[in-house]
Amino acid sequence: MTKIVTEKKIKIEVPDGKKKERIDVFLTNSVENATRTRIQKLIKANCVTVNGNFVKPNYQISPNDVVELTIPTNPRPEETIAEDIPLDIIYEDEFLLIVNKPPGMVAHPSLGNYSGTLVNALLHYTNKLSEFHEDKFRPGIVHRIDKDTSGLLLIAKDEWTHAQLAKQFYNHSIDREYWAVCWGKFKNQKGEVIGNITRSNKDRKIFTVSETEGKFAHTFYEVIEEFEFTSLIKLKLKTGRTHQIRVHMSHIKHPIFGDPTYGGRKICYGFELPKIKQRVENLLEIMPRQALHAKTLGFYHPHKKEKIFFESELPNDFNMLLEKLRQIKSY
Repeated sequence: MTKIVTEKKIKIEVPDGKKKERIDVFLTNSVENATRTRIQKLIKANCVTVNGNFVKPNYQISPNDVVELTIPTNPRPEETIAEDIPLDIIYEDEFLLIVNKPPGMVAHPSLGNYSGTLVNALLHYTNKLSEFHEDKFRPGIVHRIDKDTSGLLLIAKDEWTHAQLAKQFYNHSIDREYWAVCWGKFKNQKGEVIGNITRSNKDRKIFTVSETEGKFAHTFYEVIEEFEFTSLIKLKLKTGRTHQIRVHMSHIKHPIFGDPTYGGRKICYGFELPKIKQRVENLLEIMPRQALHAKTLGFYHPHKKEKIFFESELPNDFNMLLEKLRQIKSY
């Protein structure tokens, strides 16, 4: 039987005023559900042209460039394939495990991402995963974090354990702490953001704060360290809405550094500082995603009958960003 491969074509015109940026970084931030690795593979396979010419991943885009991307698309597979992908397992017992998800990895298969996900890796690692969800493409997944957010995820191995853990998320009794680098210095060292979150009327792929619509959302923050034009903060969620931290921080004019969706890739503070544009461009090269990491996770173990806590190390790009910010601060 001949395999039919369909294609999806995307055409993007680089807007006026756009700063020079690598083509692979630009497309990763411009195409929904794209990963930098996949974009680089498409470039090397001659699926990307700029002004009609094939380019390399390090090509620097310029204003008014016309970028065309051809993505081979295939129907959703009948089952998820196990893939030998390394996992950073923080904890494991016979009932559950905790994984430190790297940035760029999607939690489970979905449209346009049927391989390379955390679930593909889990299926190769173990044959004990909960089937609590009706969606067979989400075995074991108790909760999710965004593709380009790194950090701790809780995985259940059986249905009863999954149900007990899911109940804790529903009741907001899970303890989670995130670390983020945000634009600007905060007026108060501690604070909270309360605001309903709903889909944007202008773009249904993103979310916004609304006074009249959406779901109630509550975020606490505390400043850990200040730099010239950014701050390292820790955040705790009272609720767990889609994109909650990213939306709330953008709403109070402190978007997460590097966030392409909620204003974190444009200069928000430090306009008066010398060579600010070049410095920010260099930092965005280090951090081609939102600087957000799910650092700690605490919950009641339904079998051990006790509260347990876990903490993860920051990923390399996050540490490199902090190192550079500290160097700039010390000049």
